[in-house]
Amino acid sequence: MTEALMQEWRLSLLGAWRLQRGNSTVRVPSREQRLLACLGLLGCRNRSFLAGLLWPKSSDSQAAGNLRTSVWSIAHSYPQLLHLGPDTLELEESVCVDVATLQQQISGIHEQPNSRFPDSYLDQLSRAELLPGWYDDWVVFEQERLRQLRLSALELMAQRYLTSNAPGKAVIASLSAVAIEPLRESAHLLLVQAHLASGNRAAAVRAYDMFADRLHAELGVHPSTRLTQLLTAFHPL
Repeated sequence: MTEALMQEWRLSLLGAWRLQRGNSTVRVPSREQRLLACLGLLGCRNRSFLAGLLWPKSSDSQAAGNLRTSVWSIAHSYPQLLHLGPDTLELEESVCVDVATLQQQISGIHEQPNSRFPDSYLDQLSRAELLPGWYDDWVVFEQERLRQLRLSALELMAQRYLTSNAPGKAVIASLSAVAIEPLRESAHLLLVQAHLASGNRAAAVRAYDMFADRLHAELGVHPSTRLTQLLTAFHPL
């Protein structure tokens, strides 16, 4: 491994917060974790914006002081991690952030409709939960935004697997979408289509029944006519 790679910073925000340099995991105080997570998700931001976002219940002067302390701590303990502008903060360009990598993969799925993507994308999109256990308002917003991106990508992958006659993979992709959002009918529609394409009518009926029961129990409504007719064309309900 080259010296450059040994010194490369990697910030992980998916599954759990983690900072690594090379193969070593670095311990970081919680206040500095929040600042690094914010920069990893939002990119370059004005210092006053960051202070207000991270310490919303503090006065402007207290928030600014907290930010200065965090910046000083990071700059002295973790060199080449922060880029300090006159009025802005951001991570150094060389820092690898797993969320950014995932978003690039999702963009590739949408922008290159005829390209083939690694099967590992399925696993990554299924497990890519952003900062679980963090409940700051700005984190919750980013969690929901990433969740919608993952759902859209998983459904698109399921559609492409169906088109390319790979129904088994379509089942996995649609099941992953259902696990993220159990009441999302578009994901259940793809799941039923995938089971039917696999010749597994029993699984299709079971998936439909489980969705219908949950939909009625939680929302008091029934599946759409489109989903119901899709199944009844193969199996009378």
